[in-house]
Amino acid sequence: MNIHYKSSDDAHLRSMLVDRLRPMMAPNRTAGRYAHSNRLFSYCSIDRERFRAIELPCPIIGIMLRGYKEVWLGDTTHVFEPGTVFVLPGRVPMDVVNIPAGLTSGYESLLLEVPALPAGMTPLTAGEKTSIRDGDRQFRVPLDLDLVNTLAHAATAIASEALGKAVKAVRLMEVLTLLRPIPAARPLFEASLPDEVAWLIGSAPSEAWTVERVAEHLGLGASTMRRRLAAEGTSFRTIVRVERLRAGQSALASGASSFAAAEAAGYASRSHFARRYRESFGQPPSGRRPK
Repeated sequence: MNIHYKSSDDAHLRSMLVDRLRPMMAPNRTAGRYAHSNRLFSYCSIDRERFRAIELPCPIIGIMLRGYKEVWLGDTTHVFEPGTVFVLPGRVPMDVVNIPAGLTSGYESLLLEVPALPAGMTPLTAGEKTSIRDGDRQFRVPLDLDLVNTLAHAATAIASEALGKAVKAVRLMEVLTLLRPIPAARPLFEASLPDEVAWLIGSAPSEAWTVERVAEHLGLGASTMRRRLAAEGTSFRTIVRVERLRAGQSALASGASSFAAAEAAGYASRSHFARRYRESFGQPPSGRRPK
């Protein structure tokens, strides 16, 4: 049996992170899930728990607060102690064991679900995608002072009822920006093929995208991309239309004229843009006024 367990060279940073998050910990919690905000929650247990072959619906960022967590993939075990930051992938079967520190301390972890990347965050490119064997997966995120501070700020902001969605989105982006180059965090940046195509088109909606051009960017053949999109219930044409209209809607909300919005969305004809906009949003683009 291979056990991946890090030495205590980052013990100070782990202790600092737990101390920063201590206000979010409650000493007398019973077992269960406790929501702090949308997609941010802590999970507590009093007794040792083992979950067999579970598959998370989406990737999560986790921080151990009390006790220990074991993650088993085949014969390989990953052990996380308090203060450890880890990323678990979605849709990968694994055994998870939650181990309380003692009868009075229990087990507790802080978990943030990341079902999709926020706008502006780049998914993995074709060149970054390599197959990973289960035994080679790394879940533990190495700590540095910037990451400790950013995680603490983000958790506090996301849990706050006083802060708006915009501030919370910025804090999440700050965390993801620091995690982006770290191999253990790769599951956060893996996207479905429709999402990859949408991101690429959305990054420059006014360009003349073709199936062949997008497929080349993604390291696929055009026919393969068409087939895989159809298998997921969509098409290249549908994604192009949605992303361009989204760009036009954003331009209008920023105060652009309908002519400028059509241009930003990649429509050569303003009337064509207006017709598609009305079909999608139920009103003409000239009816949209910036708030």
